[in-house]
Amino acid sequence: MRRTFFIVGPTATGKSELAADAAHEIGAEIVSADAFQIYQGLDLLTAKPESPTLAKAPHHLIGTVSLTEEMSAEKYRRNAMRAIEEINLRANLAIVVGGSGLYIKALTHGLTPLPESDPELRERLNAMSLDDLRSQLAKLDPETAQKIDTKNRRRLVRALEICLLTGKPVSAQRLCEGASHSEAAKGVFVFRDRNELYERINQRVEAIFERGVVEEVRTEGATSATASQMIGLREIRELLAGKKSLSQCIEEIQQATRRYAKRQLTWFRRQTNFVPLNLSFLTHKEAAKWISLRILSEAGTRDD
Repeated sequence: MRRTFFIVGPTATGKSELAADAAHEIGAEIVSADAFQIYQGLDLLTAKPESPTLAKAPHHLIGTVSLTEEMSAEKYRRNAMRAIEEINLRANLAIVVGGSGLYIKALTHGLTPLPESDPELRERLNAMSLDDLRSQLAKLDPETAQKIDTKNRRRLVRALEICLLTGKPVSAQRLCEGASHSEAAKGVFVFRDRNELYERINQRVEAIFERGVVEEVRTEGATSATASQMIGLREIRELLAGKKSLSQCIEEIQQATRRYAKRQLTWFRRQTNFVPLNLSFLTHKEAAKWISLRILSEAGTRDD
């Protein structure tokens, strides 16, 4: 990971634009670490970088996976490591940019191999009620049961499946706490003051509705279980089905996005040793310059 630098932080902080400017300045390439921007389509809903931003530097793992495909941290790790190796072979530096905490940690710490899904076991688990799934997970893996979204059936089923197939709790095997990996990872954790961040989130949600996100969702077809977890997808589908008003839909997506940003902030403060940078006290130009210099000092240049 020597020729790799991470720019992480919550949604709507401006990571994509900062990374693109820094990459353009130093001749680097960008590898996205966003669990939903990796999917093809739904560009507005997933807040993919726009054409002027993408044109500043080569970008990888944006819009490369079908919406019907299941994604996982291990699949992402394999794809990202391949992209980073190819970038380094071109004597360029890779800048990993994103807010998906588990994807970032899969790169900085590695992942233990997890078993593939077992069709018969998956069928039995899918037939169980949410309460039964929660109860069973609490018995087999109390630590994961306390952390997992207990309303998310897919995650409950997968956690139980791993426990039952391996005979070990998920919490004991998911992440490889390799100190050599984590200490080698260099990066910056960008954030903004809460009020400013929440206002940026609210404005961005309003903007995507003005630009046609409802029609974007209307014209998309089926989505995989993982793609269906995109913030706003369920709400807009309910809007299209006449189950809620436009204003209610916008407010719910704004609230869900703010809550997601809060979880991201907590994750990156606890799970990384990256240098914190409060963007509320800097102009965009100042922040991009600071990050460029940091990258060159910590991760090296193309010529070293």
